[in-house]
Amino acid sequence: MDVIKLLTSYLAVINFIGLALMGIDKYRAKKRAFRIPEATLFIVALIGGSAGSLAGMYLFRHKTRHPKFVFGMPFILLLQIALVFAVMKSPITISFL
Repeated sequence: MDVIKLLTSYLAVINFIGLALMGIDKYRAKKRAFRIPEATLFIVALIGGSAGSLAGMYLFRHKTRHPKFVFGMPFILLLQIALVFAVMKSPITISFL
């Protein structure tokens, strides 16, 4: 499998997970059930699910009053975008067998 296809598949899955976790946590908050830890939500965003997590925040209107989410999730997304551009513009090439 091509590296780009593998990376694209990974990002699609992890962003879907980020979106789903926000929806699940919102549902659990309404039902006063056991919640998903905030650290878990941030870890999913850090490992590539920031776009899905951010979309889930506003789609489900969840964690939108918490400054660490309102500023943290977009910050993580911007860092990830900057990292992608930095890697693309880097003179170093990485080849896989």
